[in-house]
Amino acid sequence: MNTENQQRNPVLLIHGIDDTEAVFHKMRAYLIQRGWSVHTLNLVPNNGDLGLDELAKQVADYVSATFAPEQRLDLVGFSMGGIVSRYYIQRLGGINRVQRFITISSPHYGTVVAYGSWRPGCVQMRPDSIFLQDLNSDDVILGQLDFTSIWTPYDLMIVPANSSQMSVGREVIVPVALHPWMLTDSRSLAVVAAALAKRIKLPLRNKTSSQ
Repeated sequence: MNTENQQRNPVLLIHGIDDTEAVFHKMRAYLIQRGWSVHTLNLVPNNGDLGLDELAKQVADYVSATFAPEQRLDLVGFSMGGIVSRYYIQRLGGINRVQRFITISSPHYGTVVAYGSWRPGCVQMRPDSIFLQDLNSDDVILGQLDFTSIWTPYDLMIVPANSSQMSVGREVIVPVALHPWMLTDSRSLAVVAAALAKRIKLPLRNKTSSQ
């Protein structure tokens, strides 16, 4: 392992609703092979029965228990995990710990699919929910991080798909056909690795497409 790899931040992967850390099997192996220290945790419960703000406390507790206080880290959140991660960053002090933040197909502005359940976590992911309005009211704070949002226009879980877009940070479109494939498609993996390998600086907003 070279010096550059040794200086890399550990990476924490946060899964989505009805998932476990197992969904990151391919991504985790991909990143470890390229020199990153990769961590995952299981959010409990994972079915929306608990509010995303409560799940974010599990992330905060995991970070406190796993990493030294001075250790910076990089955070990758998939789907609901991206919103949980945002709450940790924006409301629970994660802004002081996280350097690079990546969301993958996360419903930053909600998804109509969430109307299918009255579970608290699902209600919070509905379009224009009080929870999302609150988070988006000061989303500018994410500009303090190296932030990347990755999404596909063909997503049937995030409806409308462009709910995964953000007005801050970088945006990368990976045009895969299905929501779960965002964690296994070779283009997604390459985009995540490139974002994690970036030297820390605050880039101007730009839009790219990974073909």
